[in-house]
Amino acid sequence: MYLIAFIGACVLVAMVPGVSTAVILRQTIRAGRGSGLAATLGNETGILLWALAAAFGLSALVLASELAYDIMRVAGAVVLVYMGVQSLRRKDHAEVEVKAVDGWRKSYLAGFGTCLANPKAAVFAMSFLPQFVPEGQNVPLTLITLALVWVLVDTVWYGAVIWAVARARAVLGRPAVRRRLEQISGVVLIALGVRLVVEAR
Repeated sequence: MYLIAFIGACVLVAMVPGVSTAVILRQTIRAGRGSGLAATLGNETGILLWALAAAFGLSALVLASELAYDIMRVAGAVVLVYMGVQSLRRKDHAEVEVKAVDGWRKSYLAGFGTCLANPKAAVFAMSFLPQFVPEGQNVPLTLITLALVWVLVDTVWYGAVIWAVARARAVLGRPAVRRRLEQISGVVLIALGVRLVVEAR
């Protein structure tokens, strides 16, 4: 029963727009379904690492250090602002160049880096997962199982989002529309980066 409740909670969490959604949508709009999926895999690798860290108590050590937390927060903000500025500066005629550069590896690292450098992900993993561990169960093993389920649900959700966006690329791919979406995603990423810096712990 706890697993069903956990899956439901994971679906609700995945549906809430945030940094991961912004990065995955950006990569999908810029370079297609493959780049969106690569960004998703990168993000889920980061989620899995944070979840495993929560299972073994490592995330608690990171969060206990004010310096480590602040370094991660600033690093994550820099990555988001950099990606946002890139989107704002992109020219319409650079489409072919962007597709060439924005390969799977770059998209994967974009998803992975933003997730791993987000201390809020560590806080969430440490507070979210333990709530669903039944009394009397092997805690580390159960947390690892929950982490894998969390990643699976996330991947399915983002896969559906990517599919929908890719289907709409005939409209979204028009130069004027694409440019406007680039500007919107740039502003959103910069705003998320700024919020990550100024937001209280």
